Amino acid sequence: MAAAASRSGFRRMFSISAFAPPKPPVPRPQADPSPNLFVSGLSKRTTTEGLRDAFAKFGEVVHARVVTDRVTGFSKGFGFVRYATVEDASKGIEGMDGKFLDGWVIFAEYAKPRPPPQQAEVNSQPQQSWGPSSGSWGSR
Repeated sequence: MAAAASRSGFRRMFSISAFAPPKPPVPRPQADPSPNLFVSGLSKRTTTEGLRDAFAKFGEVVHARVVTDRVTGFSKGFGFVRYATVEDASKGIEGMDGKFLDGWVIFAEYAKPRPPPQQAEVNSQPQQSWGPSSGSWGSR
């Protein structure tokens, strides 16, 4: 009886029906059109000025910023560009998405708005399980 069960288990394990085809990737939700763009794929050598100059060809750039590492000062690989109008932002995406900047292919898309900050509850103080609870360790 056990041999029959194990044979059917092997059959199930190695049959084609046991392996389902991978699910198609779910496309990321697109942000609503806005004058703010999120730019990814930046080189570590890309500067804020270089980002601004590259996107200024497609409209009036109000603000540009490459997010940098605090220690090294190099780019973290992404940044933000704000145009004066949504139309300029659309032109910036069309002109720069999938193009090279400082030797790297970059991607430009509408930036998603930041979620509102979570309101902390009054009694939600984190408990420290690793430290002294009453301070009696050094009171001798």
